[in-house]
Amino acid sequence: MGITSAIVLFAVIWFMVLFITLPLRLKTQGDVGEVVPGTQPGAPAELNLKRKILIVTAISLVLWAVIAGIIISGIITICDLDWFNRTDCALPDGTDG
Repeated sequence: MGITSAIVLFAVIWFMVLFITLPLRLKTQGDVGEVVPGTQPGAPAELNLKRKILIVTAISLVLWAVIAGIIISGIITICDLDWFNRTDCALPDGTDG
């Protein structure tokens, strides 16, 4: 895995974890009962974005380390995921896997 692939993998994992964690423990203006005029009741009252970004980064680093380790070690390769035989994956003995 190259440096660009590693960065892209981390970015994809980071944004996926971010979108999963954003709605967790969210207090909306409607829940609190203090709706600011001109906003939706579903708008966040307190977002705590800095805390969520730190949590997302920590979780993403752990997930990235595990996934990158699996990719680098070769436990799972692209040939293992090629269910329709669209890549040229040959075994060391010359036969197709």
